[in-house]
Amino acid sequence: MHPVVIGIAGGSGSGKSTVLRRIIEAFGPEQIAMLDHDAYYRDLAHLPHDVRAGYNFDHPDILETSLMVEHLDALRSGKAIDKPTYDFVTHSRRAETIRIEPRAVVIVEGILVLAEPELIERMDVKIFVDTDDDIRLVRRIRRDMEERGRSIHAILDQYEKTVRPMHIEFVEPSKRRADVIIPRGGHNQAAIEMVLARIELALWKASGEAPSA
Repeated sequence: MHPVVIGIAGGSGSGKSTVLRRIIEAFGPEQIAMLDHDAYYRDLAHLPHDVRAGYNFDHPDILETSLMVEHLDALRSGKAIDKPTYDFVTHSRRAETIRIEPRAVVIVEGILVLAEPELIERMDVKIFVDTDDDIRLVRRIRRDMEERGRSIHAILDQYEKTVRPMHIEFVEPSKRRADVIIPRGGHNQAAIEMVLARIELALWKASGEAPSA
């Protein structure tokens, strides 16, 4: 039996992590394998640091999606994979990997996962988390300053040059491919309940067992 593959997309800071957390709480971590697109950024360790920092990290080409597809296919076939890990400060892959075992649910998460046809064709449920631009920007500023040690100038410069243009070109159009759109981010209780019901239905179809009441 193939696992149920759930795609979760949305702009940077849209609330994807909150939706993901609610899914894990509902179905339990023991049922879920997580593939985050951010883990598959290409390794730029061979380049000088100033050159690495100048890359467009919001364009699909900077991600090794082909490797993610290979890993997704392995999980769908019941095989474990070693997911890469990425250092966002040095813009390079770490030596260590994370062992991911096959599970009943595989979540494929990232801003561009619904912009990649090879990922889309493997998804059973496609979710887009939609949040106003100003809220997303505030969340991105907070994250990049607290978790990645970046200056407000660097964050806003990147947002203006690449984040916003790539959102308009790739992320926003991918919303049309979603089965479910969650407005107002991860705190939309009614929409999240609909998503959980949709996932439960997909699990029921995959297993042949009746869904819970």
